[in-house]
Amino acid sequence: MSDSSTPFDAKLARLEAIVKQLESAEPSLDEAVKLFKEGKALAADCEQLLKASQEQIDAAMGPGASG
Repeated sequence: MSDSSTPFDAKLARLEAIVKQLESAEPSLDEAVKLFKEGKALAADCEQLLKASQEQIDAAMGPGASG
């Protein structure tokens, strides 16, 4: 990760790494559950960041522009 990465970019990169790890490796059940939980939390964080960005865009576009 570079220093110019946004929090979204960093979280998405980690989420992609988790998916690859779960798809390509054969983690133990405990490790798979741990990775799944981490991935679910990262996905929720990414969704929240995207929602906040959309709200900023909507606000910049002005009233009546969303939707």
